[in-house]
Amino acid sequence: MNTTVQTAGIAGLSISQRLIAGGLAFLIGMTLLYGIGFASDMRLHNGAHDSRHALGFPCH
Repeated sequence: MNTTVQTAGIAGLSISQRLIAGGLAFLIGMTLLYGIGFASDMRLHNGAHDSRHALGFPCH
């Protein structure tokens, strides 16, 4: 059996598709960052504490 695999690279995307993908990635990242940053559960807060401070995120 002979199979071929095709991969879609970023070069195959148009500018608008790249902007949409970048915008969605940014929104998901910021949601995660602020969701954990202002979480009331101390396990979530402490789990990401050092990385938030390294990025300059004020968490307390």
